[in-house]
Amino acid sequence: MQDSRRLHVEVPGDGYHRQLISCQVACPVHTDARGYVRAIAENRFEEAYLIARGPNPLASICGRVCGAPCEAACRRGKVPRVDADGRFVAQDRPIAIRALKRFVCDRYGPEIRPTDDVLESARHYLPQVSADAEEMAALIRASVGGKFPAADGEKIAIIGSGPAGLSAAHDLALMGFRPVIFETEPLPAGMLLVGVPAYRLPRELIAREVAVIEALGVEIRCGTTVGKDISLAALRKDFSAVVLAVGAKSSRSLGLPGERGPRVYGGVDLLRAVALGLPMDIGRQVVVIGGGNVAYDVARTVLRQIAYDTARTAARLPGMGGVHLVSLETLEEMPADTLEILEGDEEGIQRLNGWGPVEIRRDSAGKVEGVAFRRCLRVYDENRRFAPLYDDHDLRIVPCDTVLLSVGQSTDLGFLEDGGKEIEQFRPGWPKVDPATLATTAEGVFAAGDLAHGTKLLIDAVASGKAAARSIYRHITGRTIALEAVTAHFNLERYDREPGYEAIRRVAIPVAPAEERLHRPGAVVESGYGSPQALREASRCLDCGVTPVFDGTRCVLCGGCVDVCPTQCLKLVTLADMESSTALEAVVTGTLGGIEDIESHSAILKDEDRCIRCALCAMRCPVDAITMERVTCTTNWSIA
Repeated sequence: MQDSRRLHVEVPGDGYHRQLISCQVACPVHTDARGYVRAIAENRFEEAYLIARGPNPLASICGRVCGAPCEAACRRGKVPRVDADGRFVAQDRPIAIRALKRFVCDRYGPEIRPTDDVLESARHYLPQVSADAEEMAALIRASVGGKFPAADGEKIAIIGSGPAGLSAAHDLALMGFRPVIFETEPLPAGMLLVGVPAYRLPRELIAREVAVIEALGVEIRCGTTVGKDISLAALRKDFSAVVLAVGAKSSRSLGLPGERGPRVYGGVDLLRAVALGLPMDIGRQVVVIGGGNVAYDVARTVLRQIAYDTARTAARLPGMGGVHLVSLETLEEMPADTLEILEGDEEGIQRLNGWGPVEIRRDSAGKVEGVAFRRCLRVYDENRRFAPLYDDHDLRIVPCDTVLLSVGQSTDLGFLEDGGKEIEQFRPGWPKVDPATLATTAEGVFAAGDLAHGTKLLIDAVASGKAAARSIYRHITGRTIALEAVTAHFNLERYDREPGYEAIRRVAIPVAPAEERLHRPGAVVESGYGSPQALREASRCLDCGVTPVFDGTRCVLCGGCVDVCPTQCLKLVTLADMESSTALEAVVTGTLGGIEDIESHSAILKDEDRCIRCALCAMRCPVDAITMERVTCTTNWSIA
């Protein structure tokens, strides 16, 4: 019987050191975040931009509004902070990767340089450390006469100009196709334009990022609705392939009593109206139902409209305008980002947690007068499934004259009626999509973005758009873009770090004061890092591509490395202390052969989440059994 007190260990295998670069692994397009953060720390700002831009055609936009899964995975955020006596205080905080991306994009991206300059610098850049993120570099080399066999200019139709559609068009153009995007809105960018408020994402930045993609030869036809102005059948006839990238742009309803009628809207409908300058009858006391980031976008947008209108009429009085945001979840359970919640609180959003709507109440004239809520005792069951439990006796009324629902989004696939009836749907509005190829059940029709994987992050939509482009290349040319990764280790004899990097706390991202944010609805909240702040924050990066490597044939088991480790990430144990596994037995047998009494031998265990790459262990080792080595993961693109 296995002794539960033994230590569970993971034996490094193929690809192990690639997985240590957790920020890159977490990014859906595998951006080398470590690479550009360390480039910033070393004052190589333009190179940092090019590393960030390589796999991501919307890098400047992501620098403003990306959900940043890289930060959630950042190893710096897992390092324990200890006091002078070695006692645990708290976990450290991750690197501000998104804000650092914005810092270099603000200096070398399309928002500051002409489109031609951006493309020219990217066209000739080949990163030194690339991992598996260099699709753009390979494709750009192909477009200027490299060995990559380009397509023959076949026309590809893309329905929707959101992040998935733009990313697909970007890569298809580089592959030698002629992409044409059909967009129903009067301006391109889909939900980036009509779903993300201007206070988070300036409209000029969107226009410049789109201009770079258009400069590659992408045509965007705005104000063209597929299913109305042109049929899907016509697109399938005139184009070699079609990408469905329409997104989930419709608000979900709740079916509440009183929901149908004036002054009850979907949250995304409100965002669209504000973005396009369309009139919408909004009152002065607003209730937003929902607890996610979109709900906060809606609430903060409405708050700005109320404040702006009040300022113009010089009639700001107590109680004259306000926004309640009501969610089922407790504060700790809310899906919205912590920063959204904090900034919303600062701006005056009145938050009510743990309440579920029962009815929208109207007066005898049909006007909204309030929303009835009941206490939510539990949102999820013991298996973390959505199964809210209510107390029907604990009710409260929130007075209001307008209700905005932000409880999820849905798709509108009515255009499939003419030309897409063979596209199977696993439930209404959601087509069946091959997870590997993103192909639908109709020949030559692919899906990307929300339609491919449901509503996720902006960067997930970018990744699916790029994946759809590769599948179309294979579908039309019969050739597959194959990736071969080669991992190598290089000894860093003069490895060094910034003084005191391990003690630096995360640098707060500068934002405008709360009282200034409401002066203009489009006033940008986050002002971003300056150079000193960016250099300091980037210096916190642990550079997870570097790791101490131990030579067991030299080690004399003195324990010096264990003693000197500031985060106690090393442990000297006997093999008897370790939980047995097939992988461990194979390593031990291969190392010790047929020696008897194997369990009396020792091993050094390393906790990767605690290691800060300080190199003290290497400096302390009296027999040079430890070296600091950089893992480089280069890629070769080939055609199969």
